[in-house]
Parts: sequence; C-alpha cells; structure tokens
Amino acid sequence: MNHRIGSNAAVMRRWLDLAHRDLVRHSPVLNALNVFPVADADTGDNLAITVRAAAEAAGVLETGDVGELLSLAGQAALEEARGNSGTLFSVFLTAVGRSLEGSTRMTAESVRLALHAGHVRAWSVLTDPVPGTMLSVLEAAAAVPVPQEGEDGSNQQLKDFLAGVGTAARAAVLVTPDQLEILRETGTVDAGALGMLVIFDALARTVGGDDAGDEIALDQLIDAAAARAAGSVDAPHAVHGGVEVMCTVELSPLDAAELRHELSEVGTSVIMSAVTETGEGYRWRVHVHVPRPEDALAVIGARGRAVNLTVTSLSEADG
Repeated sequence: MNHRIGSNAAVMRRWLDLAHRDLVRHSPVLNALNVFPVADADTGDNLAITVRAAAEAAGVLETGDVGELLSLAGQAALEEARGNSGTLFSVFLTAVGRSLEGSTRMTAESVRLALHAGHVRAWSVLTDPVPGTMLSVLEAAAAVPVPQEGEDGSNQQLKDFLAGVGTAARAAVLVTPDQLEILRETGTVDAGALGMLVIFDALARTVGGDDAGDEIALDQLIDAAAARAAGSVDAPHAVHGGVEVMCTVELSPLDAAELRHELSEVGTSVIMSAVTETGEGYRWRVHVHVPRPEDALAVIGARGRAVNLTVTSLSEADG
C-alpha cells in the first residue's frame, strides 16, 4: 500500500510488522551466519520470533503515544525474547520507547536521542559487551547526526536522518569481521549485526514512504553474506555444548545485581534487564549460557521463583 512520509504510532506498528516479515524472509541466511557467541544457527529465528512478539503487542495497543507504544511492545518482546539477539533487541526497543514517551510524532532529533538511549541500555545489560556484534550496529546508529538541511522537526528531515542510520548500520556490519576473531576465521559478517540492519532498513522504508530505503542494496548485501557463509563450511567453527536458560523473576535491584554476579560465575552471556516495576522491586528477564540447566536454576531459585522458563540446547549439532 502506498504511503507518504510518516512519523506516528500507526507508522511504528507498520515498521514492526515489516521488520518481522523481512526477518522471516532472511532468517535462513542469518541462521547460517550465526557463529558468535555460539554457533547454534538460530539468530534469524530468534530475532524473527522476538520482533513478532513486539509487532503483535503493538497491534493491539490503543495509544497514539509513540513512546508508550514502543516501550510496551518492547516489554512484551522481552517476555518472549529468544537468544542473545532477541533479548538485546527487546531491551533496545524498550529504551527507545521510554525516550520517546509523551510524543505523538517523532522528529529526527527525538529519534537520535532515542537511539542513543537504546544503545546505552543494550550495552549496559551485558556483563561482557563485545564489539563486532549487534552492539556495534546500535553504536553506529546512535552516532548519526541530524541532517542540517531542511526544516527542523520535519518528516523529511526524519526520513533523511534514518537514511543516514541505514548507511551507518551497513558500514558497521561490513567491518564486523575486523572486530571478532571468529568472524575473521570464517570470513563472514556477524549474524546479529546483519539482523539489526534488516530492522533499521525496515524502519527507514516504513517512515520514509515508498521511495525510501534501499531494499535492493540490502538484498545484495545479504546475498553476498549468504555466499560467504556457504563457502565457510570448512572454517574452524567452535563447537559448543551447554544450554541457554531464559526466565523471568521478581527481584529487588540489589538481589538482581547479586544474581547477575552469581550467574557470571557459573555461566556466560549473562543478560539481565528490568521489564516492569512490581510492588517491591521489578520483573527481570534473565538470559545465561551454562553447561547444565541446574547450574543456572539453582542460583536463580535461591533468589526467586523463575517463570516463563525456557531451556535451549547450544550444541552446534542441534542447529
């Protein structure tokens, strides 16, 4: 359907829908590229499932407040998030929404500030943030300046700004092999970084109207990435075992900080982010990689009751 440049809540609903469809379409390539932090071939699926949760939530939320819409959609996605990539996207989206709360339309400047808030929040929830991943794309997007041409606060300025975000995101994806040893070995770009580019490209195309974005260029980049992934089958992939444990638990900020430390002692890829405030603390979404489920569940159970629990194998053979 044809549409003009737009910057309101309805446009954000269309963005999340388009991002989900694009991620589904590109999931096979993103899965094939998935070698970090573990080569379990599910980054595309994880992002698609998580963004779908955000899109479904946004579709039923009756609000014209752009920030409220994105914040609540991000919280819904966080409750259903899959993997490192899905969790980080959810955290990012929630922070973007909170930055925009109270606005019925977006401007280039408000989105610039929101992208910065999302980038900072995504980095902060990781115990050991690593460049050359989705984080690098978020950092590049957050550093894009507002164009000086055109009328301040106009939809055209927002369109031009998001075009710059797309350009910066592409550049960040292309240099990920220079930032991570495993990507240098495989000769491929990072799957999560490329997935975030797909999401930003969908944002530029949705906000900017039918003539915005460069879907052909994105498809060409993804085709090239797919070819490299297919040619890297003999590259030295690290074979991982263990499991990914994700759950939600109600904790005070102090207990959450202590749990984060305890999980980092028994596992890796620890992510903890507050979802919503409760009477005596917050609901926290927890993500960790551990050799055995009980390694994490014993630590979590000593602090609170785990709900919405998922345990996923990280064995490469289980793909």
